[in-house]
Amino acid sequence: MKKIAELVFIPHAARGHIAAMLELAKLLITRDASLSITVLIMKLPGNPNLAAYTDSLVASNSFSERIQFLDITQSEDKINSAETNPLVFVDLFIKNHKRHVKNTVTDLFQTDNSPRRLAGFVVHMAWTEMTDVANEFRVPTYVFWPSPAGWLGLNFHLQALREERDMHVDLRNKLANDYTNGGELWVPSFANPVPTGVIPSMVLDKSSADVFLTFVKRIRETAKGVIVNTFAELESHAVGSMISDGKLPAVYSVGPIVNLKGEGSHAFSVGREAQDNESNIIEWLDDQPDSSVIFLCFGSCGSFSEDQVKEIATALERTGLRFLWSVRRHPGLTTKDTTTTTTTTKLAFVSDFVDPEEVVPEGFLDRTAGVGKVISWAPQVAVLSHRAVGGFVSHCGWNSLLESLWFGVPVATWPLFAEQQLNAFQMVKELELAVEIKTGNSRVVDKGVVSAKEIEDGIMRVMEPHSDIRKRVKEISQKSRKTMIEGGSSYSSLGRFVSDVLENLY
Repeated sequence: MKKIAELVFIPHAARGHIAAMLELAKLLITRDASLSITVLIMKLPGNPNLAAYTDSLVASNSFSERIQFLDITQSEDKINSAETNPLVFVDLFIKNHKRHVKNTVTDLFQTDNSPRRLAGFVVHMAWTEMTDVANEFRVPTYVFWPSPAGWLGLNFHLQALREERDMHVDLRNKLANDYTNGGELWVPSFANPVPTGVIPSMVLDKSSADVFLTFVKRIRETAKGVIVNTFAELESHAVGSMISDGKLPAVYSVGPIVNLKGEGSHAFSVGREAQDNESNIIEWLDDQPDSSVIFLCFGSCGSFSEDQVKEIATALERTGLRFLWSVRRHPGLTTKDTTTTTTTTKLAFVSDFVDPEEVVPEGFLDRTAGVGKVISWAPQVAVLSHRAVGGFVSHCGWNSLLESLWFGVPVATWPLFAEQQLNAFQMVKELELAVEIKTGNSRVVDKGVVSAKEIEDGIMRVMEPHSDIRKRVKEISQKSRKTMIEGGSSYSSLGRFVSDVLENLY
């Protein structure tokens, strides 16, 4: 009986991250017939849409005979429900599931005559606690890194600095001081010095940094390799710096992993309502000239104050351009950051549609009826792939940036939180593939309002038809597609990963 190499995938509970890992799973089983995959779903509390989303994926998955889904979500009773730090809560959540993962995997492979053999774990970067479980089964752990290679390299660098200094507070104080004085940090994975203001705030908050840099330490010390959603032609410096380091796990750059069907990337509704909305949007785009529409979308958690929405609306009217604007209301909770004097926002899941008339200025829809369309949910992949779209104002989530590059649509950056400021810096300064509306900084959630003039200027720059950035984006778009086919760098890197998995097994 032919043996089947089984990989256990443990994705993050966020929809976009699940979608990216599922695309990786599909690539793997297409690549080698001896591979099969079990995906363990653990749903974070407070996300009622995830169950419907995972159910829809299972039902529509054409590879379902070799990709199975198991929901092993446990009660959060053992987790401190009063914990407000998201990273600390996630750490407690995953620790609470370790025993259940072990029991589930044990049950999967308890029959001696099964053709399946456990080949390893592939875990999301925040789930590295599961390396302990993989070690109990004496199989390797591979980490899926859904963000840029530059951010991975920065984390390796910060973790090494913390180990060298022996006290995290020294590193945190140094970065905070450099931030205050407009400092920069030289990082091996970046060709240019990185402004400390764009380094994600999780490394400045002690509780968050203790958790996150522990994730990174486990990757460095216990992971067999890191699967990165990027490609060598895009991040040649970052990927090369880690490969040449000699002390890090293997790095497999296998991207861009782009969910071309748009499953889960930004969809917050399933079924007939979402299908009808998408049809309506695409029909509107079909009536627009080529490259004439500026698309504004800020991801699953992006939202703005009433004053900021007014400035965006004013800017769009001033440009006179056609536009498609995704607006959503976010159930944010304002809290006080105990480590600084600044106010921060605790993010929650978005689950509702928004009536555009409730959020845009009065009369705006009437005045722009001939040139613009305001929507709530956006079928982002379908929009970016449409010939009418000529530019994208984005929050700079990595999935969104890879999608924009794949389809050759230049970006105007407007990062909001997490590593998005770093992504924006990389796109604008490091790679010269985007224009800047707002860089932002990671330490302070800016309560100021970006002016209509700044927004207008950024939109006009990104929509320039013959700009150098547009030419570079078109070139990288062509490279992104070639890298995924036979002979391409990502195709080869994925093949190296498959060979390593099978070699370890046999």
